[in-house]
Amino acid sequence: MRSKLSMILIVIGLIISGIGVWQLIDVKMQTKASLKKAKEIVAENQSGKPTPAKKQNHAPATGDTAGLLVIPKIKAELAIIEGTDPDDLEKGVGHYKGSYFPDDNGQIVLSGHRDTVFRHLGELKLGDSLIIQMPYGNFTYEITHTKIVKADDTSIITLQHDKEELILTTCYPFRYVGNAPKRYIIYAKPK
Repeated sequence: MRSKLSMILIVIGLIISGIGVWQLIDVKMQTKASLKKAKEIVAENQSGKPTPAKKQNHAPATGDTAGLLVIPKIKAELAIIEGTDPDDLEKGVGHYKGSYFPDDNGQIVLSGHRDTVFRHLGELKLGDSLIIQMPYGNFTYEITHTKIVKADDTSIITLQHDKEELILTTCYPFRYVGNAPKRYIIYAKPK
């Protein structure tokens, strides 16, 4: 009897482990495919200089790849996906629906998981660069300050249209197991 119970527990453990491994592989495959698509999209504008005509036609639908976030300090290239639903965040960095895009003179809000795309976000310092590459141009931002807030604090997203500002958000603490109680916020201004 004890032997059967042990065997059942081992099988259950293997199934749970297998599901976890499959989820990690699935996320990796989705982020890789999104990154490839993002690079194709931004390659359309080889010059990297803003092109107003292409900007007017840029209106991604939820779940679409919108551009590329490059973080030189941590050697990261991350696809920007329109939307912040769980399915969107499995593909890359989510662009908060309703927030602005580069060159719109408003808040650009990007969110990502601390254990996938934003794993090394805590290594960034004030003054570090963040680059957003869009089909209509490349835009560089400089980190000005950071903040840690409670998970339910939505005051960081005001969607103001007074000045351009890039905001990155992720769960905090970075090594927390489970649903993290706080959010780590990075603010950056155009360079």
